[in-house]
Amino acid sequence: MRNIVVLTGAGISRESGLHTFRDGDGVWSRYDIAEVCTPAAFRRDPLLVNGFYNDRRAEVMRAAPNAAHHALARLERAARDGQWAGDILVVTQNIDDLHERAGSRDVVHMHGEVRRVRCISCGATPGWDDDCLPHTPCPRCGAASLRPDIVWFGEMPLHMERIQAALAACDLFVTIGTSGTVYPAAGFVAQVCAHADTLDINLRPPAEPGLFDRSMVGPASRTVPCWVAEVLAG
Repeated sequence: MRNIVVLTGAGISRESGLHTFRDGDGVWSRYDIAEVCTPAAFRRDPLLVNGFYNDRRAEVMRAAPNAAHHALARLERAARDGQWAGDILVVTQNIDDLHERAGSRDVVHMHGEVRRVRCISCGATPGWDDDCLPHTPCPRCGAASLRPDIVWFGEMPLHMERIQAALAACDLFVTIGTSGTVYPAAGFVAQVCAHADTLDINLRPPAEPGLFDRSMVGPASRTVPCWVAEVLAG
């Protein structure tokens, strides 16, 4: 039985029309991180920050899962139905819900979800598809204290205890469409390489190829289905 942890980054969703953050034409080429993606920015100008994430939310809702998302969902479904003797956990750095819309049920969003908001007053994290503004009331407690349910720079990623347990137990670690520069996720491969096989799937070879046993280079919509077919074929 294979115990697989898959880490996905912005590259897997780029073919669905969502801009990456760090590429030359990415989101950070058009916005100052300090103005929209920090707790201080939200305290200083909540209208600007909410507007930024309202735009990101609208982009995600217009997008559709691509073949890479569907392939990962197919692998999870095969495990769930007993057609493949393995287990897969998808950990994503992405704030979109394309994995879920492709059919994946067990997805860990370590950086939060753009189609949710978080109430600073009561802690509720309701699903959210409309624009959110500074005066928008929380649907649970009524307070005008909603913020994007996103991990900003300077905040701790979510679900780290579960992620660390999964990394310790895996025998295959796969990265798909990640830059390999954002910590703590960038350090996951070093944590597992002593006890697990490692595979990088990306548009270009990994920055630290010595940490990976294998790499597959090409668009995620082509390479990920090929890899999933290999796994299911045994």
